[in-house]
Amino acid sequence: MRRLREVYRSAGWPCCDAIEVDLLAAGLLERVRSALGHETVRLSDAGLARLAGALAGNRSAMSAHEALVEQVAREMTRGGRIAWRGLSLRARLPPLAPDGPARWCIARPDVFSIRNTTVEAYAHPVVHEVKVTRADLLGDLRRPDKRAAYLDLGGECWYVLGNDARGRPIGGIEDVPAECGVMLLDGSRLTVARAAVHRAVERIPFGVWMSLAKAQPVSGFDEETQQWLTGPPA
Repeated sequence: MRRLREVYRSAGWPCCDAIEVDLLAAGLLERVRSALGHETVRLSDAGLARLAGALAGNRSAMSAHEALVEQVAREMTRGGRIAWRGLSLRARLPPLAPDGPARWCIARPDVFSIRNTTVEAYAHPVVHEVKVTRADLLGDLRRPDKRAAYLDLGGECWYVLGNDARGRPIGGIEDVPAECGVMLLDGSRLTVARAAVHRAVERIPFGVWMSLAKAQPVSGFDEETQQWLTGPPA
């Protein structure tokens, strides 16, 4: 699919490699010779249909992912937390050698939340990573640095696993490392399959605070708590 997208967006100059041979043999690409004898490749009707089908599947997966991210963020706000989606946060990674320098990376957790508190030591930052396809989950688990970045940012790291087309969970606690919690989607509810290992976080890095200050938290938290300023509801 990646090569089909590249050919569709390009002038069609041939790569002359094994992938192109396979796509030509499958009828997804076709060769075109110009009046000057130059040969290019372009998508056949079958190739265009295959690419359109893949794009539709990607959009469906993205819609399911965004819906589950929204649900997790709302659950955090209902629990008295302030939640953000789509942040880019600088995280510290362990050194490659025992005496080596620390490494840094940019982490993008699906949901990052803290307690609604004025005491930094009580903020209890938590990271939620949402997965709606098993391929995405397994690909993520093969990236230990990404998981280490989430563990650096949060006192807890959770994997939230959606369901496949048949309504079955895309994974379970046996797929996720023990230091991370696991949530499963049961119908329309989120259930805890395994609690995350909790680490006390006494201080949130200044760079993270700056990112939170510049980002817009999930709406709904202020509206839901504003009523308590004038007393509890009747």
